[in-house]
Amino acid sequence: MRVAQLHRPLIVVAVLMAALAIGTAAGIALDDRTLLGVPVWLKPFKFAVSIAIYSVTIAWLVSLLDRRRRLGWWIGAVIAGTMLVEMVIIVGQAGRGHQSHFNNQTPLDATLYSVMGATIAIAWLSTAFLAVLLLIERLPDRPAALAVRFGLLVGLAGMGVGFLMTMPTKAQLDSDSDIIGAHAVGVADGGAGIPLVNWSTTGGDLRAGHFIGMHALQALPLLAFGLVLLSRRFARLRADRVRARLITVAGTAYAGLTVLITWQALRGQSIAHPDGLTLGAFGVLVAFALLGTLRAVRAPAVVADDRVPAGVA
Repeated sequence: MRVAQLHRPLIVVAVLMAALAIGTAAGIALDDRTLLGVPVWLKPFKFAVSIAIYSVTIAWLVSLLDRRRRLGWWIGAVIAGTMLVEMVIIVGQAGRGHQSHFNNQTPLDATLYSVMGATIAIAWLSTAFLAVLLLIERLPDRPAALAVRFGLLVGLAGMGVGFLMTMPTKAQLDSDSDIIGAHAVGVADGGAGIPLVNWSTTGGDLRAGHFIGMHALQALPLLAFGLVLLSRRFARLRADRVRARLITVAGTAYAGLTVLITWQALRGQSIAHPDGLTLGAFGVLVAFALLGTLRAVRAPAVVADDRVPAGVA
């Protein structure tokens, strides 16, 4: 699929976000202002990169539609519009030195945050609608279809973790704060964090599950593509059924990881300092993935399925 054939509004958004990422990276280097303990332009930089990747991904997913292509185009256009509105607000608030999220300190801040909330809700619903269309679309390659469907379902769950951040914390309720919502759990936003992503190292952080879950949209389809490339070397992977089993194991494990990381955050525990319970659950998840992978590869494959995948010589 050539880039020129993809959804034009979404590709335009992706290009704009790539340019914005470069500009905000320069801002991080040149502007010494900070907000919640990090450079004021760090959040716009991270969102620009994330939205660029998301926009290209949605453009590709829309291109997979056959029977409902026009409807898919409009869904993509709505998502492109919501992403632009969100980024205008994030960049504008960063330029003012104000929080873009959870901020109700002034009427303007509250209005901008409400608009952002509406755009994110619309984007989530639009992505969910696209997921429904792709669930009922007859995609020709079964492993790739499974990767797309798992990716969308887990990705929607990961995006949904963001809605947990909008709920006020107990401390905010007790103090009647103008900041309503937080990504940190058990500690205040803005403390010590992991470099770049800035996930809290002292308490829970819902951004970890949000990030990991939503990027299933890219990780699982890329895995399906990688299995096709590996099938050039490993004949066993040329069977559609084997690759479909592997995608099913990977999708299930990825969903489990998203739940685990979110559960860890809700317990007020930093992803950097897991306790025995978290490590035990992670161990069970790894064992499932390894055993599932071994079983998927070793189980009998239907002879009719043992054909070279499309594009593999």
